[in-house]
Amino acid sequence: MYNYDYYKTNKNFCFMKRENFIRFDWAAKRLLRQKSNFVVLEGFLSTLLNEDIKIKRMLESESNQETFDDKYNRVDMLAEDSKGELIIIEIQNSRELDYFHRMLYGASKVITEYIKRGETFKNVKKVYSIHILYFGLGQGKDYVYHGRTEFRGIHTNDVLKLSEHQRQQFATENVGDLFPEYYVLRVDEFDKKAVTPLDEWIAFLKTGDIPDKPKAKGLPEARENLLLGRLTKEEQRAYDKHYEAVSYQRGVIQTGLIEGHMDGLKEGKALGRAEGIAEGRAEGIVEGRAEGKKEQSLSIARNALKMGMDKDAVIKLTGLSVDDLADL
Repeated sequence: MYNYDYYKTNKNFCFMKRENFIRFDWAAKRLLRQKSNFVVLEGFLSTLLNEDIKIKRMLESESNQETFDDKYNRVDMLAEDSKGELIIIEIQNSRELDYFHRMLYGASKVITEYIKRGETFKNVKKVYSIHILYFGLGQGKDYVYHGRTEFRGIHTNDVLKLSEHQRQQFATENVGDLFPEYYVLRVDEFDKKAVTPLDEWIAFLKTGDIPDKPKAKGLPEARENLLLGRLTKEEQRAYDKHYEAVSYQRGVIQTGLIEGHMDGLKEGKALGRAEGIAEGRAEGIVEGRAEGKKEQSLSIARNALKMGMDKDAVIKLTGLSVDDLADL
């Protein structure tokens, strides 16, 4: 595969290229939507969700539409399995501070899109929202996190269950089973030898490498179907161009993040010292980082403009205004 890894040297970024298999995120956009390749996606989902998943069809959502941001930041897939449940797969290459909010919005939007006007609420579909992230979202020691809704008694600490009639109608036991479930795969945090089938998938998502005899479901088919040599010349050019753009953008954003983070810490510490207490220091750092966010965006824009990125593209990338760019 062509896997472009960027390295910072004297503020310039160079790229190393490895050949073998097509990266999962590009394959998700172009290849895994095809019915003949469902077996690869089914293997990944079955391994992650720990149950046998069969994809019935791929769907389209308003959130699936390609925009400038979609092309360079994420690839969305929306699938319906044989049980009628909906599965969102989103791949994110660059950091977003409000990403948790976007996860919530995305799942909620899909739920409302796939219930027809006039239908009863019992037809609301179960949603699995899966996020493959190439940045460290939040703070934590693990590289795979699972989030779900749970209703517990304030006084008894027991988990609220469905009534007998509800269990028969909805074929599940806990109230939380009806709500969306979230999976966060922090791919860059994986730094150990692949032991379990899920580890094999995470290693592939991070490196693009597949062992000669993979044990994880779907990876043998991925090894066969995602060979770079199977792409047409036109697809290979599109593949190379896309990942040069992704790597370039990640490099620009990483530079801006470093500069913005340092500025935020300095301002935060200064404010903390002024208040003179430990709580003040903590609040100062938080506020300093908030102010640093604007500086971070300006740093990203400054670097992007120096590298020749179009002004409209910079505005979409950073969220800055035309006046902000004029000030630069």
